[in-house]
Amino acid sequence: MTEQKNKLYVVLLSIHGLIRGANLELGRDADTGGQTLYVLELARILALRPDVAKVDLITRRVVDGAVDEIYAQPIEQLTDNLRIVRINAGPDEYLPKEQLWDYLDGFADNVVHFLKESGELPDIIHSHYADGGYIGARLTNLLGVPLIHTGHSLGRVKRLRLLASGLTNSQVEERYNITRRIEAEELVLAAAERVITSTHQEIEEQYELYDYYQPEQMRVVPPGTDLTKFTPPLGKELDSPLFDKMTYHLKVPEKPIILALSRADKRKNIVALIEAYGQSPRLQELANLVIVVGNRDDIDNLDEGAQEVFHELLVAIDRYDIYGKVSMPKHHRRDQVALFYRIAAASGGVFVNPALTEPFGLTLIEAAASALPLVATEDGGPIDIIGNCHNGFLINPLDSETITAALLRLLSDKKLWLKFSEQGLLGVREHYSWDAHARRYLEIVHPIAQRSEKLVRTPVSRRSELYCDRAIVSDLDQNLLGDEQALQELIGVLRRQRKSTKFAIATGRRLDSALKLMKKYKIPEPDILITSGGAEIDYAPELTADIAWSKHIDYQWAPHKIRQILDHFPGLTRQPKIEQSRFKLSYYIDTETVDIESIKSLLHQEEQSAHVQVAFGQYLDILPLRASKGLALRYVADRWEIPLERIFVAGGSGADEDMMRGNMLAAVVANRYHEELSQLVDVERIYFAEKPFAAGILEALDYYDFFNTCKDPKEAQGL
Repeated sequence: MTEQKNKLYVVLLSIHGLIRGANLELGRDADTGGQTLYVLELARILALRPDVAKVDLITRRVVDGAVDEIYAQPIEQLTDNLRIVRINAGPDEYLPKEQLWDYLDGFADNVVHFLKESGELPDIIHSHYADGGYIGARLTNLLGVPLIHTGHSLGRVKRLRLLASGLTNSQVEERYNITRRIEAEELVLAAAERVITSTHQEIEEQYELYDYYQPEQMRVVPPGTDLTKFTPPLGKELDSPLFDKMTYHLKVPEKPIILALSRADKRKNIVALIEAYGQSPRLQELANLVIVVGNRDDIDNLDEGAQEVFHELLVAIDRYDIYGKVSMPKHHRRDQVALFYRIAAASGGVFVNPALTEPFGLTLIEAAASALPLVATEDGGPIDIIGNCHNGFLINPLDSETITAALLRLLSDKKLWLKFSEQGLLGVREHYSWDAHARRYLEIVHPIAQRSEKLVRTPVSRRSELYCDRAIVSDLDQNLLGDEQALQELIGVLRRQRKSTKFAIATGRRLDSALKLMKKYKIPEPDILITSGGAEIDYAPELTADIAWSKHIDYQWAPHKIRQILDHFPGLTRQPKIEQSRFKLSYYIDTETVDIESIKSLLHQEEQSAHVQVAFGQYLDILPLRASKGLALRYVADRWEIPLERIFVAGGSGADEDMMRGNMLAAVVANRYHEELSQLVDVERIYFAEKPFAAGILEALDYYDFFNTCKDPKEAQGL
């Protein structure tokens, strides 16, 4: 240890972006954002601790007329024991992080030279992001100094988002050097003594994708929150101009405010909150609903995803006729967000986050710091936050009744409201303040620095393939569901094979309906969700929608015209709205009176390009011509570069047929619906299982020796 026995010298490595001691240029580009702010704040709070002797924040030196000259200073002294150290690496000019990989080895050598010249080695090196991790791994191996790492975001997860945005694998590699990033992340996981994450979900659902994943290496330390910005109400909030703006359209503005604040993103699930509110006269009597979903001048000028969100919100408000009880302010400034929370708290309101999944939940911490009780999704970071602060209720975001019940408990019980408000304030200070962050951080770091606690590594090895090289695909109804014991056995197999095998569900259900069913039967979220019969594709861990697929299938899609043609067709009855979606029109069908070929012929005569499919003899779905389970599966396989010959597909109804034909390894479970798939008996690579449901899937996986040779035994025997 330096100076005194228990005082630490800490080196933080944050390589990319622009870092300076004051007035961070947040938002200048993708590299100067949350990570740079976090690392600077961490450095500041550590330097204030009595058990820390010195902190060096090491970053890249930039000599470039296009940026401030301070970034060229080799040393920026912030306090007596805190400085920003800038190290030369590659060209002088400012470069995005994706272009830095070739210069990181030189950066590491220069850091070693700097530390040896200073005559003092740190007690701990803490690397940030993959590029910092690469350098940190080299330094710990060269200097013997223990390494701590924080990923901030992970390459394997980032790749999924990029593929979902419409980029090809080659474009992802060319623009983002994603392979080098993932290799660096594997390297740092192999070298670091501890990995610090924000939530338990990050450990379980993101780091688990890595070969060198060791959960005993991971520790959860939530980021600190600036409690000088987010504070309880001061007493004059309801007299502010912002309160007037928030409540301008409300009939009784003095009621408590149920506040929701998020992006206009379908995954935020705000429409479920409106439905819960609209279905409860008691809730409408007790409170107003204020929804803040970004800024807008004209909804028609927003991107398609945001337009769809606002359409759903406005339709829901109209459906329940809750005008005068709901407000959606059009504009707000970033610096007004804290006041939104305080106004809601001053009114006696509640903050709600009904997202389908919430990786962390920063808004919940901000709301709690503002004395607002919480109602939040039971998926992701809110579990940790409410578990620590004891200031609200977790709800099933797919069940509006749980949202209603939680809100009614808080709004109708003033004592409970006050209790949760006070517990939230205490909990945030204890667990989510910067002081709490530093205290927890040093509890982890001190034993590592003192060499009194060392990670005992279990034997791990790298796969020969960088990415998954095979996939298992199944429908929900009549496939996964029906045999609980076999389902749990199959889930165990999928978990054990997760690093080599993607798991996909392909269903005719809408996304929300599929998620609700999966939650009910405790089916883990698959890597890929193909829903609405192939009309939607979403990826774990954040249910990222594949926008490129949506654009692809939108070709010549005219749902309003198709409805006009079919709504009065004898033998067809439109299914409830919950079963309809943007790219799926669903009907109940009387097969005794309706000939499917006549429907196809009619649509063709009316010059409508559409895909028509029937499932379980009673459900008719009309999709865009380019959409089906089989087409969606082939699109995903191409994106993920998984050979069709290494994809196993299980089906049980006619709607599964087009994803079972072709080069995939397929199986028809014994409980198939009547004889809808009987015509596939003589088709190659299709196995008819003797067992039903998930047991039939397990039987077929054994038949194909899927996790080893991955072959049809008939082909191996030359039959």
